[in-house]
Amino acid sequence: MTVYREVAQALRNARRAVAFTGAGASTASGLPDFRSSRGLWRQFPEALASRETLEHALEERYEEMRAFYLWRLENLKKVEPNPVHRILARWEGEGLLQGVITQNVDGLHQRAGSRRVLPLHGDLGSVRCHRCGRRYPPEALEKGPCPACGGRLRPNVVLFGEELPRDVWDEALTLTLQADLMLVVGSSLEVYPAASLPRLAAQAGKLIIINREPTPLDTQAFRALHQDAVEALQAIDKELLRMPPSS
Repeated sequence: MTVYREVAQALRNARRAVAFTGAGASTASGLPDFRSSRGLWRQFPEALASRETLEHALEERYEEMRAFYLWRLENLKKVEPNPVHRILARWEGEGLLQGVITQNVDGLHQRAGSRRVLPLHGDLGSVRCHRCGRRYPPEALEKGPCPACGGRLRPNVVLFGEELPRDVWDEALTLTLQADLMLVVGSSLEVYPAASLPRLAAQAGKLIIINREPTPLDTQAFRALHQDAVEALQAIDKELLRMPPSS
């Protein structure tokens, strides 16, 4: 039995499987990841995504931060969901997945048709004022500051030094604790507290990891595949299509 068939069989047998995705799920769409040798944090300082910069940096540094996120927003307009997003959405529609917990802020799972998406780190497609909290469409970031109070505008994502949104975290934690299988796709599992969810899943049921590079949880996984996410999911999907439907 191939490893793809083993994973497909585990998915078919699971009663409450959930996917957990990171930046590697979106690289095939043309978006860079963060921590690989070609990731964003090799090209830009992490301070451009920190609460400290937003609140206390001089205007010149804040302008660098704003330009960084405007560049990411412009890139987001040019990309489409890739087979990873589409396969996960179809598996959810077929009842194989209960939903998708994601570290990504690109909205590609939703655009691919996934219905239950829990974005732990927020949504790059919207903007809010850091001072008064008013929300604006993404193009407002280019104009700034906040028309209502003059505060600094920021993407509606979780910056370094900020807590995850409580409502999203609580639902993701509940989904994880109920799951008997978690499929990790394209995450280094190095960013906490998000990475604590796969750790919990490994203790409660099966953990399957698909990531180009090794992760800290590989030894706790039922299977850990170090390869391209698109290739792996397409191979698993082919095995699922060969299997008879669950009774």
